[in-house]
Amino acid sequence: MSYQAFVKMLRRWTPKLREALLIAFRSQVETLFPKLFRLYGYAVYAGDGSRLDLPRTKSQEAVNSPAKYRNLPKKPKKKGQKTAQSKAKAKAAKKSRSSAAARARQGSKPMMWITTLWHVMTGLAWDWRLGPSDSSERAHLREMLASLPLLSLIICDAGFVGYDFFKSIIDAKQQLLIRVGSNVRLLRKLGTVCETSQTVYLWPEAAQKRKQPPLVLRLVVLNDGRKPVYLVTSVLDDKKLSDARVAELYRRRWGIELYYRHLKQTFGRAKLRSHNAENADIEMHWALLGLGAMLLNTTHELQKVNIAPNRLSVAAMLKAFRSVISDYDRAPKPGKSLKKRLQVAIIDAYQRKGKASRDYPRKHKETAAGPPLIESATKTQRQFAKALATNSQKGLTA
Repeated sequence: MSYQAFVKMLRRWTPKLREALLIAFRSQVETLFPKLFRLYGYAVYAGDGSRLDLPRTKSQEAVNSPAKYRNLPKKPKKKGQKTAQSKAKAKAAKKSRSSAAARARQGSKPMMWITTLWHVMTGLAWDWRLGPSDSSERAHLREMLASLPLLSLIICDAGFVGYDFFKSIIDAKQQLLIRVGSNVRLLRKLGTVCETSQTVYLWPEAAQKRKQPPLVLRLVVLNDGRKPVYLVTSVLDDKKLSDARVAELYRRRWGIELYYRHLKQTFGRAKLRSHNAENADIEMHWALLGLGAMLLNTTHELQKVNIAPNRLSVAAMLKAFRSVISDYDRAPKPGKSLKKRLQVAIIDAYQRKGKASRDYPRKHKETAAGPPLIESATKTQRQFAKALATNSQKGLTA
């Protein structure tokens, strides 16, 4: 079979095979790891997005560049001979525009956006979506809500905020735990439920104009040792999910950042190789499926020897699989079978120190999220919320 025929078959069958394999993987996660599948009564997932580099080709630029740079008409070339004066002016203009042009070229760079739902307790990808570099990770995550089991809890960072996004999770009968910052406005003392000191409401003006009800949330303020962290959750009862458990769950969210690092650095998918945009999607889907299959197999083998999934070494796992594949025509030596290699594919217990350089000149420093804006509800807002609640109980539509 030629390479072109193989790629043509992949284009045809990848969507169906991807869904079939994902269903099988999810079933195996729940079957093989019954004690790890839920934590505090919830199937816990972290959601986050990341970008992957792509070759700068016409196909990639037309599909995966930001929308404002896609399919831009090319400037027609001016005909006629340039004079010495016009050449000098053009040269001066080009020099003055050089930095701006460089920034624009960097901004138009084609990149792939991937949004992943990651199972916190097993460290396995549950679902994902791919798109161009300016894709909405919230829209991606909303598409994946249907794949979640009942009683799921979604943990996200401060980029996943918004009334419509929160409401879509609550309407799907799932729970959320999301960090909020200064870009979020919350209300207190709206009076639609029996309130506690942690009760807040998300009810922006746009939702009020659309006559949509306020979302009742619980605000939990933590301290990471440097600054306070503000989290909101739809689990209102602190007996079901205490503040200490909220803190533990949010710390576990960091695992999805490590997953992306392993995907891009250890597994070598920081930049894809396909010049064609459609082929790049196929390349990424199968890379994720292959990595997921190896992680599932390795996690299962580690469970047999009572080793927790967070001790799994992705580098050692990949080395084990590559070694067995390269020596497929030879019988493995004693203790060197794939099963034995995977059972020792763990990180060492050495406590490493931070490698960050304090004075690195181009070090990227993220701006702190800041506290959310919290206001007391006005009398008009309380009356309107009460009227919406009354109409809802009567079964009326606003």
